[in-house]
Amino acid sequence: MVVVVVTRKYQVTIPKEIREALDIHIGDRLIVKVVDGKIVMEPIKGWKALEKLSSIADRYFKGPKRINVVNLIEESLERETGIH
Repeated sequence: MVVVVVTRKYQVTIPKEIREALDIHIGDRLIVKVVDGKIVMEPIKGWKALEKLSSIADRYFKGPKRINVVNLIEESLERETGIH
């Protein structure tokens, strides 16, 4: 167990051993929720796969039709959960 401090901006630092164990990097997104009175932070790793899928779709459609799947997923998450 590791104790972290909440800053005046209500931020916490994820300890190195936890970041490494969960392969969390700068810019990664996390879902934050309350479960049984506890704060739970869950990494969202699917967006990386979706970015790759987007580049494959670009090649398949041969050109300028770009679909930003990351934005589509974020918008969907925001609509469904109110989180962003």
